[in-house]
Amino acid sequence: MVEQQQFDVVVIGAGPAGYHAAIRAAQLGLKVACIDAALGKDGQPALGGTCLRVGCIPSKALLDSSRQFWNMGHLFGEHGIAFNDAKIDVPTMIGRKDKIVKQFTGGIAMLFKANKITPFYGFGTLHAGNVVKVKQHDGSEVELKGTNVVIAAGSDSIELPFAKFDGDTIVDNVGALNFESTPERLGVIGAGVIGLELGSVWNRLGSKVTVLEAAPSFLAAADAEVAKTAAREFKKQGLEILVGAKASKVEISGKGNKKEVTISYTDAKGEQTLVVDKLLVAVGRRAATKGLLAEDCAVKVNDRGQIEVDEHNHTGVDGVWAVGDCVRGPMLAHKGFEEGIAVAELIAGLPGHVNLDTIPWVIYTEPEIAWVGKTEEQLKAEGIPYKVGSFPFAAVGRAVAMAEPAGFAKVIAHAETDRVLGLHLVGAMVSELVHEGVLTMEFSGSADDLARICHAHPSMSEAIHDAAMAVAKRAIHKAN
Repeated sequence: MVEQQQFDVVVIGAGPAGYHAAIRAAQLGLKVACIDAALGKDGQPALGGTCLRVGCIPSKALLDSSRQFWNMGHLFGEHGIAFNDAKIDVPTMIGRKDKIVKQFTGGIAMLFKANKITPFYGFGTLHAGNVVKVKQHDGSEVELKGTNVVIAAGSDSIELPFAKFDGDTIVDNVGALNFESTPERLGVIGAGVIGLELGSVWNRLGSKVTVLEAAPSFLAAADAEVAKTAAREFKKQGLEILVGAKASKVEISGKGNKKEVTISYTDAKGEQTLVVDKLLVAVGRRAATKGLLAEDCAVKVNDRGQIEVDEHNHTGVDGVWAVGDCVRGPMLAHKGFEEGIAVAELIAGLPGHVNLDTIPWVIYTEPEIAWVGKTEEQLKAEGIPYKVGSFPFAAVGRAVAMAEPAGFAKVIAHAETDRVLGLHLVGAMVSELVHEGVLTMEFSGSADDLARICHAHPSMSEAIHDAAMAVAKRAIHKAN
């Protein structure tokens, strides 16, 4: 009989939501265990979830490497910097990415040790009575009982039935982060965050990238003007994005490194085909709840496989909580961070809250795309009166000095109260600037508040300052 181990908190999953919950609970004096099934490229346990292993961090490493290479051939000349026959060593680039991943996954292990969190490496299943049975990688089983259980199982890539992942020719984000060389032709199904970011990486390195997006418009979740500007810049870079292009069939032909993929799709012109060397399928992610919940645990899932929770991330089962990608809301690491911390604090009897309306969104392409709050399209649909102020980076001294003038900042405020309802950005470094909108909205600030805050000159943030002033038609550096 397996001996049952007792903990105040048992966390299932050591991704962004899970490790934040575990560390914060431990800081609050609770006895914590955390279970994770993931292995690194070396076959050893690797904490940190999709974000650290095969998502946020490694993709940003490749985006930065590819951006440096792209700038050598497309931007440095404007600065008077010349290079002859610049080359990219893809294995070295991938090795750098792997080193960064190992550094950060190892960092989580060190934090667990410092906070006296007990890790278990394997797959956990929740049973009745807050009992979690863990099948460890060595084949052994352990049984944990938690006064509280926090489910932070994360998400998996959605696989198309006609385009199964093989890890080589047809890949998800994991495969696209590990190509051994730059594919001559790369096809991408899905023009979302993953498709655009990884498509950008390989486009910058010389691949002919074609993105097929089934939706009739590009980046429908973003502000329409932001999406239009981004699409124009991507086209200049050679990234081909076809909207209203619904893939229906994939065929692989050839052998070894001579393989190619033929994608059949339908667009406004009818039946079409696209031939590529590699295919990235990036049509979204789904909650990783398969095999996670025993029938007797009483935790409910919806028709999308997400665990049902209330506004405090409680499942309705005494002592069982769920956070991150496996529950409602945006599948973003930073949303998981905050939910993990909030739940740990609620377990400890402290206040805990996450405002899903002020979660920032970022796409780390070039230019970057970022936003928080409602778009004009959403406000129109909801019948909310609003006013808008925008300002181009082309009129910002810092952006022009950096030779990165593309894009703009847009502030949306309520027409009657002036309260900021959204901040929408496309341009260089906007992943950092979006937090001005987050802070303003969290403190119920107005466009006038933003306009009256002194912004450093010269800085990229001046675009937000002038956009906020433009809401009241008093921008200094543009005609109102």
